[in-house]
Amino acid sequence: MSGTGDVIDLEITDVAHGGVFVARHEGRVVFVPDAIPGEKVRVRLTDTAKKSFWRGETLEVLDASPHRRPHVWRQADVDIAPESRPGGADFGHIELGHQRALKLRVLTDALQRFGGIELPVGLEGVSPVLSADGEVREDETPDGTGWRTRVSLHVDAEGRIGPYAARSHRVITVDELPLATAAVERAALDLRGAAPGGVDLVQPSDGRVRVLARPETEKRAPRGRAGGVGRGARRGGKPTASTAGTPATTRNDPARETVLQRVGDRDFRVDAGGFWQVHRLAAHTLTQHVAGALQSLRADGPAPRSGGAWIDPDAWHLDLYGGVGLFAATLGDLGGPSTRVTSVESDARATEYAGENLADWVGARAETGRVDRWLARLVAEASVTERERLSRGVVLLDPPRSGAGREVVESIASLSPETVVYVACDPVALARDIATFRAGGYDVESVSALDLFPNSHHVEAVAILSRSGARR
Repeated sequence: MSGTGDVIDLEITDVAHGGVFVARHEGRVVFVPDAIPGEKVRVRLTDTAKKSFWRGETLEVLDASPHRRPHVWRQADVDIAPESRPGGADFGHIELGHQRALKLRVLTDALQRFGGIELPVGLEGVSPVLSADGEVREDETPDGTGWRTRVSLHVDAEGRIGPYAARSHRVITVDELPLATAAVERAALDLRGAAPGGVDLVQPSDGRVRVLARPETEKRAPRGRAGGVGRGARRGGKPTASTAGTPATTRNDPARETVLQRVGDRDFRVDAGGFWQVHRLAAHTLTQHVAGALQSLRADGPAPRSGGAWIDPDAWHLDLYGGVGLFAATLGDLGGPSTRVTSVESDARATEYAGENLADWVGARAETGRVDRWLARLVAEASVTERERLSRGVVLLDPPRSGAGREVVESIASLSPETVVYVACDPVALARDIATFRAGGYDVESVSALDLFPNSHHVEAVAILSRSGARR
C-alpha cells in the first residue's frame, strides 16, 4: 500500500479540470501536474489522505509525449525540483495546438457531464488587431508568450519577490516572466526593497507599467469587472458621484489612478488596480466574438431589427457583472445610439467609470448592486411594459469563476429575454448554469472556446442561448 512521499511510476490517461492530469494506481485516481496524456512519468505522492483520489508531483518523464516541448518558462520545466517550479504556466510544457485540444476536451466533458449537452465546440486563439488596410498590427506570439499585461507577485518576510511556487504559498525568485509583456517583465525583475505582502504590475494601453504595492497589512479595495452603468450614474452621461468627499489616502492611492484601456477605436476608463482582462488582446477578442455571435444569430433569425440594427434598440438589454462597460458598449454598438442597455455591477468605482464609458448611448444606464439582489427586485417590480421590452432583449452575463448560480439563472429565465450570452471562465460553472437555463426553457445555440490564457489550463467560453421557440 502506497502512502505520502512514496515514488511510483504512472501511465497518464487523461486531462482533468484544473490543470492536472489523470492516472490510476491501486484502483484509485491520482491527479498529477506537469504531464501529458499518453506519457509514463515518475511521481512522488503528496496527498494520500482521501479515499477517492490522491495527488502527486512529477519528478521525471519516462516516456514522453510527442506533444511535449521545453517549457516556455525554463524554471518551471520538469527537470527542476517541484518545490522550485513557479506556478501560473501549468500547460507551458505542451505544444500550443495540443494545449488547445486538451482545453477543448475539458470543456466538452464538462458540458456533457454537468450541462447534459453534446454539441460541436470549436476553440480559437485571440483575434488579431488589423490596420485600416487589413494588415495585422498585433497578434499572438508563435509560442503563446508575452501576453500578460497584469502580473501579481508576492513579497515574503525575508524580502524575496516573485511568484508562488506551484500549488504553494512559498515565494520563489525567478529570472524571467515569459508570459508577461516585455515591459512588465523588465519592471518586475527590477523590483527591489518591497515591503512584505505583494506587488501588482499593470500595463494599460499607454504602455507605461504601473507598480502597485500591496503591503500585507493593507486591505485591498474591491475591484470592478471589465465588462459595465451604477447607482449615481445618469442616463447617457457622466455619473453624478464625484471624488470630492473621498479621503486623501484614497485619492492618492496609485491603484486608483485612472488609466485608459483601448479596445478597437474606443477607450475605456478604469482604475489602474481595477479589474481588466490580463491578455493584451483579450478585450478585443471577446468583444469581437460576442458581436459576431449575435450578428450570426440575427442573420439566421426570422425578422430584421428596427433600423437595420443587429439587436433591437427599443428592447431592454442587460449587462450583468458589467464592470466598466466593455460588453454594454458592445451591445450599444450592435443596437445603435439609442440602445437601451443597463449594466449591473457591485463595485461602485467600476460603475462610476462605466457611466463615462457609456456616455455615447442615450439609453444606457448603470446600477451598482449585487446581481442576485438587483435581479430579484426587477423580477418583483418590473412593469408589463418593462417585461415586454426585456422579452425582446439580450441578457449578457460575465460572472466570476464560481459562475452565476441557480438563483441568478432562474431570475434571468423568469424575465424571458429572447437571447442570453454567457461569457465564462470556468467550464464546470458554465455547464451547471447551462443546465439551469435549459430547465428554465432555453436552448443552447452554440458554445465556443477562446484561448485567452496560453500556456495555462484556463480557457474562456461564450455560450449563446435562445428562449425556446423564439427563433422559430
